Amino acid sequence: MKKRVLAGCLLCALISVVVGPARGQTRAPAEIPAAYAIQEGFVDAHGVLIYYKTVGRGAPLVIVHGGPGASHDYFLPYLLPLARHNRLIFIDERGSGRSQKLENPTGYTVENMVEDVEAVRHALQLGKIALLGHSYGGVLAQAYAFKYQRNLTHLILCSTFHSTREMNQVLGRIKEKMAPELRERINRMEKEGLFSHGKDYEKKRYTADYMIAAWGEGYFPYLYQNRPDPNFDPLAQGVMAWDLYREMWGSHGEYVIDGNLAAVEYGDQLSAIRVPTLISVGDHDESDPSLSREMHEKIAGSQLVIFPRSGHMTFVDQPALFLDAVEKFLHPAKPQP
Repeated sequence: MKKRVLAGCLLCALISVVVGPARGQTRAPAEIPAAYAIQEGFVDAHGVLIYYKTVGRGAPLVIVHGGPGASHDYFLPYLLPLARHNRLIFIDERGSGRSQKLENPTGYTVENMVEDVEAVRHALQLGKIALLGHSYGGVLAQAYAFKYQRNLTHLILCSTFHSTREMNQVLGRIKEKMAPELRERINRMEKEGLFSHGKDYEKKRYTADYMIAAWGEGYFPYLYQNRPDPNFDPLAQGVMAWDLYREMWGSHGEYVIDGNLAAVEYGDQLSAIRVPTLISVGDHDESDPSLSREMHEKIAGSQLVIFPRSGHMTFVDQPALFLDAVEKFLHPAKPQP
């Protein structure tokens, strides 16, 4: 009988351990995982509907994409961890992604896109913002800073350029370093003209052969180094706003900028930027690190980060290093007493 009582007591003890604390005791509440809701919409920016998507908590960080003519989608999911400490506002620039297209492509200018960014800031009542621009988005971010610096807390310029003349020199060197067969193939297609070839549905974009040669073979070593995107497809890069691209970049190929971006010569204006500025670039970047070094020299107090084993897509090649650099820039550790 005593053995049965003892066994029963042990069983009760085991059940109390498995089921939970004894009566009168309280269990520590489980931590609830953070949830980050996405909000999206359109801002009517002087008659052009600009798409935006927001996620996260904290001070606003507006993010503008490259191309020109791409969309915010290529930032995802890589930049999402920044939403833990900042409210991220992604924009599709006019004519790109989900934003309204223009009937007249001459409206696709850096200056007009600056006003679109300002309209989004004002409509969403963001107050002062941090602004991050990648590639062409970095050109746009510089132009915004020249006009609306009073509305900035931080400026982040990623894999970008300040001078089309110097960027064209970089593109020329990339072409010179190609294997002779590839360079001759690209030159031949550019000489023949890159548009109005193939089926009717193909005539307003690069040919598939040129996309594969220029983006798949020529650019690829300058896009990725450490972590090449296994889903990268040069033909898929053609899903973009071609009317915008031709107006801004030009119609004569990937290795010369001769659209309206040819007017971008910001070297003499960079010294006017006084807000905290972070400049980042990959060591194998399409936008050569020499451009970032020059920008760093001209922007007083700026920080320069060159990511190792990284191409143009630095946040894909070195995601941890990229996020750490941005986090430390936006949220520097308080000095120890």
